Amino acid sequence: MGGFECSSHRRADGVRVDVVGASGHDRAASGDYRQLQAHGIRTVRDGLRWPLIERTPGRYDWSSWIGQLRAARETGTQVIWDLCHYGVPDGLDLWRPAFVGRFAAFAREAARIAREESDEIPWWCPINEISFWSWAGGDAAFFPPFAHHRGFELKVQLARAALGAVDAVRSVDPRARLLWAEPAIHVATDPARPESSGDAEGHRLAQFQAWDLLAGRLWPQIGGSEDVLDVLGVNFYPTNQWIHGGPPIERGHPLYRPFREIVHEVGSRYGRPVIVAETGTEGDARAEWLRYVAREVLAAQVFGADVRGLCWYPIADHPGWDDDRACPNGLLGFLRPDGTRPVHMPLADELARQRRVTRPQVLAPPAREAAPSFS
Repeated sequence: MGGFECSSHRRADGVRVDVVGASGHDRAASGDYRQLQAHGIRTVRDGLRWPLIERTPGRYDWSSWIGQLRAARETGTQVIWDLCHYGVPDGLDLWRPAFVGRFAAFAREAARIAREESDEIPWWCPINEISFWSWAGGDAAFFPPFAHHRGFELKVQLARAALGAVDAVRSVDPRARLLWAEPAIHVATDPARPESSGDAEGHRLAQFQAWDLLAGRLWPQIGGSEDVLDVLGVNFYPTNQWIHGGPPIERGHPLYRPFREIVHEVGSRYGRPVIVAETGTEGDARAEWLRYVAREVLAAQVFGADVRGLCWYPIADHPGWDDDRACPNGLLGFLRPDGTRPVHMPLADELARQRRVTRPQVLAPPAREAAPSFS
């Protein structure tokens, strides 16, 4: 699978991030999808830009999305649509109950548009990375709502909004499938401070809180239930492991936890299919990182993990969030005047090799509808 970076949040300096527009993907969606198909990728993650669609409360302009939606239909591309990838409309207070209601209404209308445009079973990721957003916006203050010491409070609020969106999209199309993409991490105890083991393990276990909220295992009063958990997405990058209170842990370090164990733990904890919803890195390390993650996924499958897909993310180069630098992390490069993108051949070659050794997987639906496959 391939994922298009689609963040649309406001930075602390007030600048609105719009990676879909800045990368040219909104203008070149059809060509982008066709280029990926040439590499065997027919399933992608992509996103709506809520701030562009609902500039006025309750009034929707779908022009920023409809081209992508139709490009997916015309090219036969299966898309998992992020309804909210960090960005909310200007003037909407995330802490207020109105946020939950506005998001549910937006999700309902998006589901209606999707049903009008296509008969395909729709796939939604209601809110991308609830855990990361709650830390970035509720503790570190570099995402909206730019708060400190309110991370768990924001996590509950985002989960509440996501649950409202689930009810909304299912009311329009009961066939709707759901992906819940969350960071998969490992936090190790500093061997020099064994007394910190409890804190380290607490931080590690916090990675499950968003899924637990959605499932009703934590704070059931917000309406979570097990049937909400459909497919779990683990987002895993080279920086996702660190020593508690200390530096990152790189592969080869004695405290590094193999990715196969992380994937297996997520799947066994919830009894749900798993996909690697995001993984990637920059520069010359791309091909080798794909080789590592793919090998770990195969090993996890051997040990019983129900892993159904792997998504390189981002699949196309894009300007960075904070400084607009060119981020060389995709299979496809920056858009050229002719509407095509250059290909990073080492990653393309490794992708082709992995496709030769990986069996396509199918995700059986929770009801009786025909199951789509990820390829």
